[in-house]
Amino acid sequence: ILCLASVAAALDFKYHHTKELEEYLKGVHAAYPSLTHLHSIGRSVEGRDLWVLVLGRFPTHHKIGIPEFKYVANMHGDETVGREILLHLIDFLVTSYGRDPVITRLLNNTRVHIMPTMNPDGFEATKVPDCYYTRGRYNRNGEDLNRNFPDAFENNSANIQPETQAVMDWIKNETFVLSANLHGGALVASYTFDNGNPVTGSLKGYSRSPDDDVFIHLAKTYSSNHASMYKGTGCDNRQTFPEGITNGYSWYQLEGGMQDYNYVWGQCFEITLELSCCKYPPADQLEKFWKDNKVALIEYIKQVHLGVKGQVTDKNGNPIPNAIVEAKGRPHVCPYRVNEQGEYFLLLLPGTYVINATVPGFKSMLKTVDIPDNTGNFSALKQDFSFSEVSDQIRSGVASCPKTPLYQELARASAAVKPTLHVLVLITIMLAIFS
Repeated sequence: ILCLASVAAALDFKYHHTKELEEYLKGVHAAYPSLTHLHSIGRSVEGRDLWVLVLGRFPTHHKIGIPEFKYVANMHGDETVGREILLHLIDFLVTSYGRDPVITRLLNNTRVHIMPTMNPDGFEATKVPDCYYTRGRYNRNGEDLNRNFPDAFENNSANIQPETQAVMDWIKNETFVLSANLHGGALVASYTFDNGNPVTGSLKGYSRSPDDDVFIHLAKTYSSNHASMYKGTGCDNRQTFPEGITNGYSWYQLEGGMQDYNYVWGQCFEITLELSCCKYPPADQLEKFWKDNKVALIEYIKQVHLGVKGQVTDKNGNPIPNAIVEAKGRPHVCPYRVNEQGEYFLLLLPGTYVINATVPGFKSMLKTVDIPDNTGNFSALKQDFSFSEVSDQIRSGVASCPKTPLYQELARASAAVKPTLHVLVLITIMLAIFS
């Protein structure tokens, strides 16, 4: 009891610098060793650890059927609200587990990863807090980490930073299904795509992903459960966001963003949460920010249980790690593949879908599923696929997707088809005239 009390007492509503943040996370892990796992996924340019606290019934490793969720904050070092409310979210989760039935079921059925700061150097460099902009936005090398990832639409010439590479490796090594990236400077839930081209509808000012309906739902889930985001009033009279959400490209075009990278290469649906008009507000406002976001943070985590999940196995019940599983009608430019355990997770809204499982070199298997809203039950619909003609002798490793601008290639292919179509139309007209 004294141990729990000391952890709770240690977290007040103030800004926690590197040493205090590390001490708090280590204290939580020491107090709740069976519920948490604390590890560093890498180091910043100046050598600070990029700490992640994992919470769940099986915190140290992935368990088949249990989806992986993550929150990342303080990517821009001077955008500080997310950094602090994630610490309070940790406090709320560990102290509610075993007492609150909803939180208990949530952590029993979800593995939650929380990274309070992706840019600790930038936070420490922000000596004079400002509502609008400081040099602490960038990492120690002066790079904007939210412009630093491979881009699906154009070549990104930025040098990959240590913080970016650490997150890319982290995404590669986990089966993340859903994520949110916490920022500041506005009040809105923004969703992919942040960049675009004519293939995704950029000519109409909106860059639409194959899962646009799911992203809209995810953004609305957060905004509607936030104290005021849903009002869509924005931070000044010039900028409004209906229902408190926006397509990223519609707001402003962004190259090398983390949420697009998660979706295309990480098979993880991520949205960006802008939580405060002031980037670095006074510490006495932090308690209100926590209260404003508390319900939304929990309700958003629940959405990791949307849709359908399952395993793809061979005739002996062994996983087939190179299989592709996608919903018919919404193919991804980088096909979504199962993990090493043959698992897939597809976030889909309630409805009827045809799920297509494909093992290279074999006939696809199609299954029609009626997906209910299972978020309240903390488990997506389960649908397995067994390929009886596949044996473990021909199984191959998981194929990687090249880090090239995939939508750029798709646009070129689309453009190449158009002249052919024009020629065909012209020939048809000429034949009609001569006849």
